[in-house]
Amino acid sequence: MNTEKRNVGGRILAIRGMPQVITVTIGLLIIFAVFSMLSDNFLSVRNLRNLMRQAAPILIIGIAQSFVLITGNIDLSIGSVVGMSCMISATLMTKGVSPANAVGITVLSCLIVGSINGLLVAKCSLPPFIATLGTMTIARGIAQIVNNNHNTDSIGEGARVFRRLFYYEDIGGVYSSVWIAVILWFIFNFILSNTRTGRHIYAVGSNIDAARMSGVNINYTVTAAYLVSAFCSCVAGLITCAAGGVGTMDAGNTYELYAVAASVIGGVSTLGGQGLLLGTVVGALIWSVLQNGLVMAGAPVAIRNIAVGIIVVISVLLDIVVRSGKRIRHKKTS
Repeated sequence: MNTEKRNVGGRILAIRGMPQVITVTIGLLIIFAVFSMLSDNFLSVRNLRNLMRQAAPILIIGIAQSFVLITGNIDLSIGSVVGMSCMISATLMTKGVSPANAVGITVLSCLIVGSINGLLVAKCSLPPFIATLGTMTIARGIAQIVNNNHNTDSIGEGARVFRRLFYYEDIGGVYSSVWIAVILWFIFNFILSNTRTGRHIYAVGSNIDAARMSGVNINYTVTAAYLVSAFCSCVAGLITCAAGGVGTMDAGNTYELYAVAASVIGGVSTLGGQGLLLGTVVGALIWSVLQNGLVMAGAPVAIRNIAVGIIVVISVLLDIVVRSGKRIRHKKTS
């Protein structure tokens, strides 16, 4: 029995990226325990429900960035696509378009941005930092111009179902935005873990030349990752619109940084080829617990930003050190 348990434990630890997930999970539990001692209200049911709802959009954009990072690229347009999604959907609904049609048009618009990102990076060989920096600016410009450089009015009573579906509905004691994040996680985790596209995403990030020689369609794989990123960003924008009931031009501002934080803290490598979406869940929760706990502890915004920034830098540094050590050991044994 003990041998079987050791074998199961060994197989779990052998999963690429699992040791990092276990490490950050321990970190999450420690942070959770600290804030539980600092505030009596931290473990209240109300606060935990709000904490999960706060983590939902961060998890969604974390999934978005994780797909792209695993291919060895980055998506800086995530926050702007969130803002574009929020503004397009809200503007359409204030102009009398039905919520269903508004959502459909918004999704299509965001997917166009994702396909452009994939085209620029994969087909045109543009550095992902430059390509997505450009589309980030364009998407933010669209968010500003779609309603003549103004935030929208309230999307109105006609969008009540939309707001309940994307944010306010309580299903089994859990808000609908959390259920949306969970469903998206299961879908995209399955794609990443159990499909050929998922294997190709890891292959491209591990060694793009070897992947190309193995017959992997690089253009399709990289574009698919950017499409996932755009879709998830779009959903986060719809949640933002539903939460406030209006479209705001600065919606999603700095979300690309939060997406990187959730991914990298969760063990997704910035060097590509490594990471699990399970770790992204933990990364999103760490970000949310830090924000929520520091607020309840009375810490100013500056301290909250500094804390998250330090954790991101340490996470990336540890990833580089570990990956560099593996390369050195590999060279010595070869």
